[in-house]
Amino acid sequence: MSYYSGKNILISGAASGIGKALAVAFHSANAASVIASDINKAGVQAVAAEIKSEGIVTDVTNEEDIIRLIKESNDTYGGIDIFCSNVGIGAYEDFLKITNTEWRKMLDTNLMSHIYVVRHVLPQMLERGSGYLIFTSSAAGLLSQLGSVTYSVTKHAVVSLAEWLKITYGKMGIGISCVCPQAVRTAMTAQGAGVAGIDGMIEPEVVADDVLEAVENEQFLVTPHKEVLEYIKYKASDYDGWIDGMQNLQDKFIDEINTVIK
Repeated sequence: MSYYSGKNILISGAASGIGKALAVAFHSANAASVIASDINKAGVQAVAAEIKSEGIVTDVTNEEDIIRLIKESNDTYGGIDIFCSNVGIGAYEDFLKITNTEWRKMLDTNLMSHIYVVRHVLPQMLERGSGYLIFTSSAAGLLSQLGSVTYSVTKHAVVSLAEWLKITYGKMGIGISCVCPQAVRTAMTAQGAGVAGIDGMIEPEVVADDVLEAVENEQFLVTPHKEVLEYIKYKASDYDGWIDGMQNLQDKFIDEINTVIK
């Protein structure tokens, strides 16, 4: 019997990329149900049809939409065992020109969406004494993102949120995994991976396979690019040296970064 047999799994950002790959992977692993959610109606309905499930259109930056999504899933399937909070947008920008509106958009999408999920799905998991939360962050949340302060800051916040939740609720039956890849072949990297692709571009299916394995082993940090583990070890051992190295890397990619900064 599969580890996921009998489990109801809800995935946001499931219309494409990592979210779609997760939906297909969980379905293939014989989960009891896989509910796909996304703001892209056509995309999420196509994924739902592929996995013979339900697609729910949701704007994750709207807390009321998250409440509705969770209620619909509970009403239909009797509870949520695993929630994959898989959302995120990226942008390159000139720090001194970023408006408050642009900051809020990144914060709402890349951070607050996760907070809304936890706020409204965690209580049922605590009451049941079991549940699993998966957050898609980025290697930028462990290291940095050259050319994008908003992406770097918000992805760091996701890692911090996941850490805090694991520390606080990990002994209460709540599993937490935080997914931190570098470049993945998705819509976000369609125009090129830039510096994030320094260790190569991987397919979303590779990330999904690593996530399923991590959940089965209750592994917190998921780094599909194994080089990331070495980078964070170096960062911890010599912070100033790591910053020097990042500055040198920025110099190497500065022309490319400047072409995409708005």
